[in-house]
Amino acid sequence: MSTVKVNTVDKRTGSTLTLGGCGTTVTLGAGATQSGFGRTGTVDWCTTAKTSPFTGVSGKGYFVNTTCGAVTVTLPASPSAGDIISIADYASTFQTNNLTICRNSSKINGSCSNATLSTEGQSITLVYVDATRGWKNTMDSTSNVSGDTFTVATGGTVTTCGNYKIHKFTSDSTFTVTTLGSNATVDYLVVAGGGGGATGGGGGGGYRESKGSISGCYTASPLASATSLPISVQAYPITVGAGGTPGGNDGISAGSGSNSVFSTITSTGGGIGGTPAPGVGGGPGGSGGGGSNQDAPNGSVQGTGNTPPTVPAQGTDGGFGSPNCGAASGLNGGGGGGATVAGSPGCAQGGNGGTGATTLISAISTSYSGGGGGGAFHPPGGPGGTGGTGGGGNGGAGAPGAVNPGAAGTTNTGGGGGGAGYSSGTPAGTATGGAGGSGIVIIRYKYQ
Repeated sequence: MSTVKVNTVDKRTGSTLTLGGCGTTVTLGAGATQSGFGRTGTVDWCTTAKTSPFTGVSGKGYFVNTTCGAVTVTLPASPSAGDIISIADYASTFQTNNLTICRNSSKINGSCSNATLSTEGQSITLVYVDATRGWKNTMDSTSNVSGDTFTVATGGTVTTCGNYKIHKFTSDSTFTVTTLGSNATVDYLVVAGGGGGATGGGGGGGYRESKGSISGCYTASPLASATSLPISVQAYPITVGAGGTPGGNDGISAGSGSNSVFSTITSTGGGIGGTPAPGVGGGPGGSGGGGSNQDAPNGSVQGTGNTPPTVPAQGTDGGFGSPNCGAASGLNGGGGGGATVAGSPGCAQGGNGGTGATTLISAISTSYSGGGGGGAFHPPGGPGGTGGTGGGGNGGAGAPGAVNPGAAGTTNTGGGGGGAGYSSGTPAGTATGGAGGSGIVIIRYKYQ
């Protein structure tokens, strides 16, 4: 392509000026016009999104919304070299409903075919070059650059820790998601109610936790899953399990803890502590209850934990009662299982409750799901078992002529109730274990 130079004479100096040479800046006088200079390559954007077929105009940019269906844009007719048009995916839906570019008799990149945009968030700029190549794509963005969006939700007692929100539920309620963040997940702690103690300690409530990247840097329990829970915009009913009712000596059975539930996560209530005659053993559950201080025929058998099974495990087994310890062991109940450590057998004294799990999901280091201590019996007597860390109640001591009830599990920890301590000749039904502690649900996510 040749460059046309126009020569003129400067009347003041007599020198010759050349207009249109490479690198020359030309200033037009008032009323003068120009042609042949081409466009600067910019467009003026129309910010009202197009949702139906339209014909583009050179020098314009268009946002096209294909949410409700495919759209066709027709390129300008009889274009001139330097004509320009831009198009951008308004709602990031080109991958679902495509945009068709009708060439309107001109070529597109040398081809006599229409073009289709089918990439999410795509934007392009077309410049008309000549009849040989037609419209050339000079810029093409196939990335969808978006700022982070964050989850907005309500329900429970809400606190913040830096960029993270924490919803704590201590009773049945609802967690309602009104805006879904770009990550679309939350982390959780779901603790069931602890089992009631009888003479054996109650098992800790099932313990389930997650900790993914959505909730920031904090120390979770060793039981925490690395997979956060997906959520959507909806209301999630929250169930916080109650603690199990207490039992006692001579056939008064305790009650299991109740389940706690959030979305697809269910933690199972803790198992009951065993009771003598007619010989009810420790019950299964999130963690198992401790066995009774007497067999008759199977009261000393401990309850199994992680029932039904989850991965990671939601709890451990209870400890067996003294008949399984040997003839000289005395008569003591086993400790209830905790989230991380099984209950101890009731041999020389009431068995200690198993240790629960500790987490910082609420920004305060707190332990949950400890097993209840087993109760002791006189003779020979001895101390009751210590409740496990995480809300487990202590077992009662065995002393001459005394009735020492087991302590209740701590509220909203899922701790198991302690077993009853009593002595020979104590009337049936007068020695009682402790009730299980109620559970808790905590949800954590990034909100800013």
